Amino acid sequence: MKLKGRDFLKEIDFSAEELLQIIERARKLKKQKKNGREKKHLKGKNIALIFEKTSTRTRAAFDVAAHDQGAFTTFFDSSSSQLGHKESIADTARVLSRMFDAIEYRGYSQSAIQELANYSAVPVFNGLTDTWHPTQMLADFMTMMEHSEKKLQDISFAYLGDARNNMGNSLLVTAAILGVDVRLVSPNSLTPSLEIQNIAQGLAEISGAKITITEDIAQGVSGVDFIHTDVWVSMGEDENVWNQRINLLKPYQVTTDVLNLTNNEDVKFMHCLPAYYDDSTSIGKKIKDSFGIVGVEVSAEVFNSKNSIVFDQAENRMHTIKALMVETLS
Repeated sequence: MKLKGRDFLKEIDFSAEELLQIIERARKLKKQKKNGREKKHLKGKNIALIFEKTSTRTRAAFDVAAHDQGAFTTFFDSSSSQLGHKESIADTARVLSRMFDAIEYRGYSQSAIQELANYSAVPVFNGLTDTWHPTQMLADFMTMMEHSEKKLQDISFAYLGDARNNMGNSLLVTAAILGVDVRLVSPNSLTPSLEIQNIAQGLAEISGAKITITEDIAQGVSGVDFIHTDVWVSMGEDENVWNQRINLLKPYQVTTDVLNLTNNEDVKFMHCLPAYYDDSTSIGKKIKDSFGIVGVEVSAEVFNSKNSIVFDQAENRMHTIKALMVETLS
């Protein structure tokens, strides 16, 4: 399937076969890089990177992936571009697509990246919005495939915590597209919107995916191969919600006891990062000082355990983003 010229705005724009095509390309490129035999498919290409939200992994992944493939990147943050301040999103898209071969956007509103794509003459990639995180999904599902001997459709995973954010939405619909057993384990008030749930159910009827949305931790994690989580307060949210969120989500912290509930000693732990598992960060220290707890969504014991594959997952951001660019630009 030819994906050249395609935008990558959200997972539901792509079929299972198309998503797996990108992941398979990533696996090949990863092997080639490790062997020192990687071919450059993007020589002379220029990629614009727009970051309204800060980033470590997404920024590094696009930069290194582009460099490996012979392309160049130009970085724009909120202080180094006119986007949304002195120049409209539409005009920014029309200008940048005259100079660049693709545009990456990481920001808040899904409508903003959609408008960017509507007015761009080149492919637009979603590095993260408040609604979807599609480049993360490529890395997450590639990582699960690497760490399981099962066929993809036989894999099961649970996501614990705040499930009505971009990670909850994206893990749910991507699993539904690919036919995977997905369990969202969270308080009822923090589940994806009914609109997202209905989209996922419709996709699951086609793919055979199994969807479970529950407050019951033991039920949700029983027998799973992987456990995912994410921070409890997302970028852009008021810090005043920490007290409410901690009280609500403390039972959903991924601890050794939660891993034991899976009855699977080989269960793997995943996190899109950054993670607040101790007090070594300013946020972790503030939470410790304010609430008397060390570790938020995951304990340090789990994060640093043999079950944790978070850094394999982080590395795969680069390989899958590289594959996305090769598939859509070369």
